[in-house]
Amino acid sequence: MPRISATTSMSAGPRASAGTFDVCALIPVLAFAYSSLIQPLIYFSFPPSAGLQGLLESRIENRVFWPVLAAVAIVVAMQRLARGDRLALPPNIIALCAYFGLAGASIGWAFKPEFAFVRFLQEAMVLTAVVLPALLSNPNANIMRGVFLCFAVGVILNILLLPGGYATYALYGNTLVDIGYQGYFSGKNLLGEFAAIAFLLSVHELLYPGTRRALGIVVAVAAIVLIFFSSSKTALGLALVAPVLAILTLVIARTLRLAPILILTAMILGYFMFGELAGFTTGRIAYLLTGDSSFTGRTTIWAFSEMEIAKRPLLGWGYQSFWLVGADAPSITEAPGWVKAMPNSHNGYYDAMLELGYVGLAFLLVFLAATVHVIGRVARYDYKRAWILLSVALFVMLYDFLETLWLRAFDVSWVVFVLVTVEAARYWRRSQQSMPASPQPVSRRPARWSRTRPAWRPRLGVRT
Repeated sequence: MPRISATTSMSAGPRASAGTFDVCALIPVLAFAYSSLIQPLIYFSFPPSAGLQGLLESRIENRVFWPVLAAVAIVVAMQRLARGDRLALPPNIIALCAYFGLAGASIGWAFKPEFAFVRFLQEAMVLTAVVLPALLSNPNANIMRGVFLCFAVGVILNILLLPGGYATYALYGNTLVDIGYQGYFSGKNLLGEFAAIAFLLSVHELLYPGTRRALGIVVAVAAIVLIFFSSSKTALGLALVAPVLAILTLVIARTLRLAPILILTAMILGYFMFGELAGFTTGRIAYLLTGDSSFTGRTTIWAFSEMEIAKRPLLGWGYQSFWLVGADAPSITEAPGWVKAMPNSHNGYYDAMLELGYVGLAFLLVFLAATVHVIGRVARYDYKRAWILLSVALFVMLYDFLETLWLRAFDVSWVVFVLVTVEAARYWRRSQQSMPASPQPVSRRPARWSRTRPAWRPRLGVRT
């Protein structure tokens, strides 16, 4: 494990080695370790009585760990601020706060305010434990390296569990069918997305010599094995598409000297225009790849979500106040057939509109655009780091079209995305600190003799 240092983020700066973890950098890694390793292993060893998200909120370990870690993060942050460290807020962090603030405000109009309030507090503790200390951490501390080591442990554990045959089963007619290996996670899709992100981070490790490259090779091979055993075709496809799209975006942006968000926006618009003109829809792509144009029945859920969005289009039903909020919820009383049992829309963008309306979707898109823009700043200092951050960010953004991840407190992919966000923000802070002061021209007015001021002497174009 990397060495832990208690140096401050401003004073330690150049003296700290590139592989150093200080206390503020360690706290976000602990938050991720709990989400990706400790919590799933606890559920694996001591399964909850029901697998629904609402019941997981009452687990005693969650009610102890997150308040304690958030409190530690606040105490450490206060100590750093008392020493004179600055808490910079880059655009993507401001956008995240605005999006999260809207979620908190929605408690006032939520369908079930009590559910919205509890889930908002949970998200607040997770964001506090990840964002606040990371922004105050040593600029040279390698937080993503610690995250990769957590992924490495998780991948190896899931490989070791393969002989146990832990699988996800689906009911087809009257028959239970094994649809993929799930490891210690609660579903095979969770393992698929975990292994896909682990693969992306391991490819980044291959860019460095020595033990980092060796461990990266081991984790990359093991992650690919897990993706195939989990039968996660979507995770595999996005794990291949995201890094290529990221490097293409960064190369074009550097060549044309434009912000990556502009290049990415142009690509998205071009894709939709091509799809409309050629009739090449996402449903057709899904059919060509998997033989199922319904995305495993998701189109039925999305059609229901669209009807419910139309009932409260502006501000939605309230933060996490639509699914799993009781027997009188619209997801139960109005949903058709098996859709009643769904925990979410299986689409983060639909759920953003369900919960916070079109206003919430706009806030979310601003947050995502700001994150891509700030990652573009990282490319000025560390091109390899910018590539992996953008690759992971794009993977989560694309995966959210099939699963709901945004503002989901304990979800591994959401915590990873927040870590990517703050990692990019730390480089933004570094660029602001290292930016030289703007030269100020000297006034060219004739100097006047004054008995109270020294005689005029020529300067070299700038004031000192």
